[in-house]
Amino acid sequence: MAAMAPGGSGSGGGVNPFLSDSDEDDDEVAATEERRAVLRLGAGSGLDPGSAGSLSPQDPVALGSSARPGLPGEASAAAVALGGTGETPARLSIDAIAAQLLRDQYLLTALELHTELLESGRELPRLRDYFSNPGNFERQSGTPPGMGAPGVPGAAGVGGAGGREPSTASGGGQLNRAGSISTLDSLDFARYSDDGNRETDEKVAVLEFELRKAKETIQALRANLTKAAEHEVPLQERKNYKSSPEIQEPIKPLEKRALNFLVNEFLLKNNYKLTSITFSDENDDQDFELWDDVGLNIPKPPDLLQLYRDFGNHQVTGKDLVDVASGVEEDELEALTPIISNLPPTLETPQPAENSMLVQKLEDKISLLNSEKWSLMEQIRRLKSEMDFLKNEHFAIPAVCDSVQPPLDQLPHKDSEDSGQHPDVNSSDKGKNTDIHLSISDEADSTIPKENSPNSFPRREREGMPPSSLSSKKTVHFDKPNRKLSPAFHQALLSFCRMSADSRLGYEVSRIADSEKSVMLMLGRCLPHIVPNVLLAKREELIPLILCTACLHPEPKERDQLLHILFNLIKRPDDEQRQMILTGCVAFARHVGPTRVEAELLPQCWEQINHKYPERRLLVAESCGALAPYLPKEIRSSLVLSMLQQMLMEDKADLVREAVIKSLGIIMGYIDDPDKYHQGFELLLSALGDPSERVVSATHQVFLPAYAAWTTELGNLQSHLILTLLNKIEKLLREGEHGLDEHKLHMYLSALQSLIPSLFALVLQNAPFSSKAKLHGEVPQIEVTRFPRPMSPLQDVSTIIGSREQLAVLLQLYDYQLEQEGTTGWESLLWVVNQLLPQLIEIVGKINVTSTACVHEFSRFFWRLCRTFGKIFTNTKVKPQFQEILRLSEENIDSSAGNGVLTKATVPIYATGVLTCYIQEEDRKLLVGFLEDVMTLLSLSHAPLDSLKASFVELGANPAYHELLLTVLWYGVVHTSALVRCTAARMFELLVKGVNETLVAQRVVPALITLSSDPEISVRIATIPAFGTIMETVIQRELLERVKMQLASFLEDPQYQDQHSLHTEIIKTFGRVGPNAEPRFRDEFVIPHLHKLALVNNLQIVDSKRLDIATHLFEAYSALSCCFISEDLMVNHFLPGLRCLRTDMEHLSPEHELNVNCCKLSE
Repeated sequence: MAAMAPGGSGSGGGVNPFLSDSDEDDDEVAATEERRAVLRLGAGSGLDPGSAGSLSPQDPVALGSSARPGLPGEASAAAVALGGTGETPARLSIDAIAAQLLRDQYLLTALELHTELLESGRELPRLRDYFSNPGNFERQSGTPPGMGAPGVPGAAGVGGAGGREPSTASGGGQLNRAGSISTLDSLDFARYSDDGNRETDEKVAVLEFELRKAKETIQALRANLTKAAEHEVPLQERKNYKSSPEIQEPIKPLEKRALNFLVNEFLLKNNYKLTSITFSDENDDQDFELWDDVGLNIPKPPDLLQLYRDFGNHQVTGKDLVDVASGVEEDELEALTPIISNLPPTLETPQPAENSMLVQKLEDKISLLNSEKWSLMEQIRRLKSEMDFLKNEHFAIPAVCDSVQPPLDQLPHKDSEDSGQHPDVNSSDKGKNTDIHLSISDEADSTIPKENSPNSFPRREREGMPPSSLSSKKTVHFDKPNRKLSPAFHQALLSFCRMSADSRLGYEVSRIADSEKSVMLMLGRCLPHIVPNVLLAKREELIPLILCTACLHPEPKERDQLLHILFNLIKRPDDEQRQMILTGCVAFARHVGPTRVEAELLPQCWEQINHKYPERRLLVAESCGALAPYLPKEIRSSLVLSMLQQMLMEDKADLVREAVIKSLGIIMGYIDDPDKYHQGFELLLSALGDPSERVVSATHQVFLPAYAAWTTELGNLQSHLILTLLNKIEKLLREGEHGLDEHKLHMYLSALQSLIPSLFALVLQNAPFSSKAKLHGEVPQIEVTRFPRPMSPLQDVSTIIGSREQLAVLLQLYDYQLEQEGTTGWESLLWVVNQLLPQLIEIVGKINVTSTACVHEFSRFFWRLCRTFGKIFTNTKVKPQFQEILRLSEENIDSSAGNGVLTKATVPIYATGVLTCYIQEEDRKLLVGFLEDVMTLLSLSHAPLDSLKASFVELGANPAYHELLLTVLWYGVVHTSALVRCTAARMFELLVKGVNETLVAQRVVPALITLSSDPEISVRIATIPAFGTIMETVIQRELLERVKMQLASFLEDPQYQDQHSLHTEIIKTFGRVGPNAEPRFRDEFVIPHLHKLALVNNLQIVDSKRLDIATHLFEAYSALSCCFISEDLMVNHFLPGLRCLRTDMEHLSPEHELNVNCCKLSE
């Protein structure tokens, strides 16, 4: 708080005239008194307030100690006294007067003075700063008036305080801020009068001022932030720069953002829009539409093209650098002086005084360098004498580019400091054609290793070198020239060799590794600098170097860095690149052992388990499997298994989960902890239920066989794995009475199917003859078709057994055992016969026969089971169990209990899964006989034909069985029972769709025409759907005409006029095949005959028959309404038929009338 001015009056010194409107009168009086006092003071001193010469703001005249502030009367009296004595008073500067006015709070007077000075063009900085600072017009509560104002120099009094200015932090004398007060520099004083209400204008002025001040504050903050951003370097880059000083200084964030903006601008201007979009996405933290986003208060530079064109127009100051350890001669030092005269014009200063100061500084520097030069030359002479001494000691002197290195302790400390300050002296002269003078230390490479030189490489690198590299090597002797040249001349001569060892790369080049360890150290230092500069497409070429270095490098941190580089070598490695990396990882693991694999490789995998790129996660998943054989067994069953489980559950990429499944399979082949069995089973179920087909396929190919092999070793294949899957299938069937989950059924059944090879291998390995299976003599050959084609090598029985030769011997003994000795004591096979097969057949009987997918799945399962276990097993163990259940005999025709099984899925699964395993003649005859018996029994017992239809559909999908099925149907055509013939006629409808037209013309149509003339009307009616299917699928016109004639005979023959069932079957057939039939047949035959049937139905007397026909007509017309119908056909047949149908519906089924009207409107 500034001290109160002595003699200050409390009446006017601390009052703000703009504080309130109620004090205006008093304020005006005080202001008038202040102005008069100042004028009297000026008059008494002989000063003219309006004179520029006497009251210049630049006149630095200080107030005397006697000139103390006081009341206006006191100031006037002082002035009169000075004038009355006749002495020349001290002239006061305007600045001093302004300070006094501000100090005594004569603000209006100071404001008038400030205004007059502004009008005369002589602004006073003190007044300008005061009135532009809004803080001067705010006051804290409780501050008494009359105290010194903050920011006013000399508030303690000019004379009394000796001209001392108070601290600007003082808050005394400040005024409270009000909404109606404008700061003084923001007001237009010409518009204010002594009276009137100016509250609104003052508010506007205050707001304008505050806005301006806020903008200035923002600009200041932006400038500060920009300055901070320019000097900010990311932490990692600072570490890299500190650890490797030879690396170029990293780019600053502000520079990076500016360059990003210019690059994006260049791409947009040159129509590289897609590249610009990609570039913007990769720099999503920057707004490329606003330059201010680059930095605060930063001017925008020219575009890239302008910068490129202007690049060659700039002069760069030349730098002639001299190695202080190389013995500089006088003429070389004098050559430095022209640099001053060669300075570019841009460096010349406009003022001679500054030029003279610069010359003086340079001359002082030259004298300093001269003195240093002489001291260095003295040291060089001393070193030369030591070299002569060493030469006399029979040390070899290189003849080309080498000389003896002086002892390290002989070099002065200052030299090492200077060379440490300029580690890249020669590297800074790239592109210049000046000769590089080598120092003595540079020329001593041959005798003493380069690493002994303190000037050749940074201290950090020297300290990190192994002792072997610092040890003395065997001396290499060169032929000495038979000359009498002095060593100094040799040195000067060799100095013209253009070599550089001062940079990092120069050091590595000049130093030849003398051991495996030094080679590894060199590679560890160089590879981090090499990798970023190699093309992405060729980086896999670095994998051998990285791996060898990581294997042999002695430092764990360096090894970790190299392996990190390996896993991050390629941003998104493709399949081939991943294979190379995996191959390298396996080689690394083989070389270093399980401990280092766990400590060094696994952490790299763990780091990238959640990487954003699926290729990286894919690499991790594949690495877990590839490294499994080389890891400690505890790690396999704990950490690696947990990693793979996490990726299987969380990763969204199908390829990654597929790789996880394959790696899990590998883990299952190496795991030996029984406690992990149930965890593996849960993973197996999760993999089988994966929504991706790729993952499920990998599960069947890799994971399941590997898990089954482990389960076999544990003895759980039969007792747990297979039984658990069977129980899950039974549970599904029990819960799926109203809706079977076919997806889960397929999942469990396919898993069982994949386990068949493992089950058969278990049967062979546990057979009574397994101990007799010895490889001796000629090994029998295994038929190519003996086993079904495996899905993967892991499902090949020979792979599971060990070799194809061993399997051949076991198969020979297996067949002999089944034929001659039976299964006594063969526990594993007895389990299959007595437990597995009965449970499977029971499950089959519970399947819905109309579910084509389920029938197909179980058929394939039994087919693979019978083919894997062999023909003898099928004939002696499988077929008898099915035949016992089916009991195909005509004695059971009338027994519903005995023939109920014929209507279940057991029939099609037995026919297509068991009887089709082998295709010899006797096998085909057995299949034909079975189908004939089933058809006969079902027909005679009036049972549903679903099981027979399912058999025909499943067999009809394979063209190899078409002839066989036609043989079965012909048996039905010529059967004595009309029921059997009727069934055969209906079966032709299923067979026609898959049979080629030649068989249709030669076998199907003749059989149907034969049946169409059958004495029994039911048989003739049964042929209509088959004729309709032919019209839908066949394109031969001759066949179509024959079918058309046969159908026309059904419609036009008088004997069929009252055949209600025949008309119903024809209408249903027309509605089914009409949309897909040949258009001409539809237009000329189907639609006109539907019209006729609708007319006849209007005359039907029996309402039930009339409604039945009308309902089927409605369905047929609904299906045909989607077809293109010509206008004539529409008018003549289609619409009239709909009118007839509408009449029937109005009379019999009003609820269908609206639908008929909709059909008419749509047409």
